[in-house]
Amino acid sequence: MRKTMDNKKLRWSFFTIGLIILAFGISLTIQGRALGIGPWDVFHYGLYEQLGLTIGSWSIIAGITIVVATSIFYRQLPKLGTILNMILIGVFIDIFNWMLVEPETLAMQITVFALGTLIMAFGIGIYVAPDLGAGPRDSFMLMLSDVLGWKISTSRNVMEVSVAVLGWLLQGPVGVGTVFIALMLGTMVGYSLPMAKRLLKFFMKKGEKNENIDQRTLWSYDND
Repeated sequence: MRKTMDNKKLRWSFFTIGLIILAFGISLTIQGRALGIGPWDVFHYGLYEQLGLTIGSWSIIAGITIVVATSIFYRQLPKLGTILNMILIGVFIDIFNWMLVEPETLAMQITVFALGTLIMAFGIGIYVAPDLGAGPRDSFMLMLSDVLGWKISTSRNVMEVSVAVLGWLLQGPVGVGTVFIALMLGTMVGYSLPMAKRLLKFFMKKGEKNENIDQRTLWSYDND
């Protein structure tokens, strides 16, 4: 029982830390937006430019809209992980946007953007590794695939191009960085996710080893 509870806490810790890291990476790319930002972030940024509120708020509002639509389509309530994904990423994007200082030179913006993209990939790998629920946009991608009979890769490409175009029409920052994230982030996650899974497995095994040591110690005391 204790082992199950400890593993559950560890998985939720991984999930939460991954979301925070992902939000930090997104905020870094927003600071380096001279190159453009990720497709969904272009959309959120464009809504922020035209309607106010904050970028994180629009991320949450878009997430709520998607979660409601997919819940109705699949006739099931979203997982807790999906809801937390929707809320926490938006909250922490706003926190990091408030904390970070915008780089002054193009060279610094390029550096910050590249670092942000790398951190995003690691954040996604860490939060996905515990398998506690897909993000709202991933659920929407799967819904498109089911409704239209498209391959998942086609659904993803159409979805990201569409939101990038909408964001551009709203005067969001589209550029070479937008294309780079759309094409390369998935490949980068292909490396970060197995690493995160191995790390999670390592900590779980370490926890089991410590529990076995504690049990042997307790048994020894009981028989003295």
